[in-house]
Amino acid sequence: MDISREKLLWMYERMQMIRHFENQLHEDFAAGKIPGFVHLYAGEEAIAVGVCAHLTDSDFITSTHRGHGHCIAKGVSVREMMAEIFGKASGCCKGKGGSMHIANVDKGMLGANGIVGGGPPLACGAGLTGRVKGTGQVTACFFGDGGSNQGTTAESLNLASIWKLPVVFFCENNRFAQTTSADFSVGGNDIAARGAAYGMPGVVVDGQDVLAVYEAAGEAFKRARAGEGPTLLECQTYRYFGHFEGDNLKYRTRDEEAEFKERDCIERFRETVVSQNLVKSDELDGIDEQVRETLADAVRFAAESPAPKPEECLDDVYVSY
Repeated sequence: MDISREKLLWMYERMQMIRHFENQLHEDFAAGKIPGFVHLYAGEEAIAVGVCAHLTDSDFITSTHRGHGHCIAKGVSVREMMAEIFGKASGCCKGKGGSMHIANVDKGMLGANGIVGGGPPLACGAGLTGRVKGTGQVTACFFGDGGSNQGTTAESLNLASIWKLPVVFFCENNRFAQTTSADFSVGGNDIAARGAAYGMPGVVVDGQDVLAVYEAAGEAFKRARAGEGPTLLECQTYRYFGHFEGDNLKYRTRDEEAEFKERDCIERFRETVVSQNLVKSDELDGIDEQVRETLADAVRFAAESPAPKPEECLDDVYVSY
C-alpha cells in the first residue's frame, strides 16, 4: 500500500483527536456539564479516518447520532464542535444542534442525524448532485448495524444502484443497535452480502484496522468517481462506551470488551508504522502532545463562549412545504 508519510501522520493525529475528544466528553457528561445526550465514537476511529483520508472539502459525508468521529475526520473545527455540544453560540450550528445534529456544509459534512437510517436518503441526494453536475464529487454514507435494517437504507441502496450514484455506503457494525445484538437482529452471515442484491460490490472490512479501511475505501471511491456506481462496505468494529452516556452496558460482557480493546485501532496503527520505520515514535509522541493542547484549547473556548440569545431562537430554522 502506497501511503505518504504525511498521510500516515495525519491518520494518527485524527484518530488520537477523536479518541481524546470522546474521552473528554465522557468525563464532562458524567460531571453534568453537557446538556442533552451524547453518543460516543471511541473505538471506531479507524473507520472515519480511513474513509475521510480519501476525501476533500468538496466531497460529502452523511452521519449518524454517533457523529463526532466523522466530523473530526472530515475536518470540522474541534473548537466549534465542543462549543456546539455545550450549547454555545460559537458552535458549528450556533448551539442549536447539539451532539446529534452537528453539521458544517463548508467541509462537506451534511450533518449528524438523530434518526436511525436518516442519512442514506440524504447521501443519495448529495450523490445525485455530484453526478448531474459532473464534478467528480463522491459521498460517504455512514450508518450502523441497526440502521442497516431500516427501510430508508434499503431504498437508498436500491436507488443508488439504479442511478449509479457516486455514493459509498459504510456500515459501522459495532455489534449492538442500542442494546440489541447484531447476532439477533441481522439475518445472514454479514451485512455486506446485501450489496449483491442491489447489484453492487459488498465487502467486509476489519474496522479496527485503519489501513484496511483505507485500502477498501480507496477502491470503492475509485469506482464511484469513475461512474461505476455505489459500493457497500461493512466495517466490523466495537464501541468502547455505551450506546449513550449513562448506558449501564448490562447487555454485553467484560470479556468481550477486553477482547476488542486488545485490538485497539490506534495502538495497532502505531505499532505497525513504527515497526516498519514509516514514522518515528517521537513524532507520534509529539502529535499526542499537540492533540492534548488542541483539545484543552477547545474546552476553554467552549467554556468561555456565550449561550445563544433568546431572541435568536428562531433564526436559521427552516420549514419546507
